[in-house]
Amino acid sequence: MFNVIRTDVHNKDFISLVSKLDIELSIRYSTDQEKFNLLNKMDGSAKVVVAFKDNNAVGCGCFRPGEDSKEAEIKRMYVLPKTRGLGVANLILTELECWAKEEGYSIVKLETGIKQPEAISLYSKLGYTQIENYGPYKHIPVSVCMAKNLE
Repeated sequence: MFNVIRTDVHNKDFISLVSKLDIELSIRYSTDQEKFNLLNKMDGSAKVVVAFKDNNAVGCGCFRPGEDSKEAEIKRMYVLPKTRGLGVANLILTELECWAKEEGYSIVKLETGIKQPEAISLYSKLGYTQIENYGPYKHIPVSVCMAKNLE
């Protein structure tokens, strides 16, 4: 059984999981990942969720305000490899979407990459559709941007 909590960017479990995410992304994307490191910094505006199994953090994600007042941007989605395929990412994303809707957002956007086919598949199954790359990702060929209407 998994449970999900809402927290902030200072949560020690979130920080630990994000460091593991950064290592995995560096392995997948090598020098391309350097472009993303600055784009992935979170400030106090980010709303964070962490998933637990037996009091152990197994996944995380967050959202922050997007390009306009109706949009939230999903960031830092990660699930430990040993718990992938068990629905943890679905729980995290569902909680982020609910929280974003409570905060008044009607659209959620995200950026993932071509070397993360499992992420693209998950987002597609959960109703996200590919969109034109936005903002800082416009000219990054390894980026895949997606969005979902929350209304």
